[in-house]
Amino acid sequence: MEDKRLEATARLLEVMNRLRRDCPWDREQTFDSLRSNTIEETFELADAISDHNMESIKEELGDLLLHVVFYSKLGEEQGAFDFGDVANALCDKLIYRHPHVYGEIHADTPDEVKANWEALKLRKKNRKSGTLGGVPRSLPAMVKAYRMGEKAAGAGFDWQKKEDVWDKVKEEIGEVEAEMKAGRKEPLESEFGDLFFALVNASRLYGVDPEAALDRTNKKFIRRFNYMEQQAEALGHSLHELTLDRMEELWQEAKKSE
Repeated sequence: MEDKRLEATARLLEVMNRLRRDCPWDREQTFDSLRSNTIEETFELADAISDHNMESIKEELGDLLLHVVFYSKLGEEQGAFDFGDVANALCDKLIYRHPHVYGEIHADTPDEVKANWEALKLRKKNRKSGTLGGVPRSLPAMVKAYRMGEKAAGAGFDWQKKEDVWDKVKEEIGEVEAEMKAGRKEPLESEFGDLFFALVNASRLYGVDPEAALDRTNKKFIRRFNYMEQQAEALGHSLHELTLDRMEELWQEAKKSE
């Protein structure tokens, strides 16, 4: 099994070498030109994981691995690093951040492992960047808010009891309502942001991934809305021709059919 994996890795690196040498498109690529494609591939992998489709997960992992190999090849050409350097740096990082496996530190629960991981990451990073410096700027806003909450909590800045977060949520709802009544757009946008941030922290405290939760709701809405459109079409109407009461009836039918 190990020989098979080593052979596959060597084959992949050789394919990359040839594509970089012989393919007009691959020869033209740079770190900057590949960046947006890498982001897209990451989201495609996320979709496959959400669908629990193992064949798609395998395919999307391959697409993402291509980008790792491609960036490594670009680094090699510039004399900065190669694939071996990337793999060894990762191994060194994993060993450093798992002292409960490779060292004398004890961690008996996932939470203890996570706390150690965050502490070691902060110690290793440039102190000037601070606790939140390791959160990528390009993360989607909801994921970024969640990671910021995690890191702040790791530094001790969190609610003492998770139930206390609801006071903050209620406070932010009140501030949104106040700005709605005042009719001020920019402050209203700011207050909505504060409310979303409070809700993301609430989900974190209760062990819920807000991105996964919202994605599930989005899919549920799509199923129900599609049902409404299909039923309206079966009645010889487009959806916008129906009354809100009739649409609500179809919506309730869709809920019962799930």
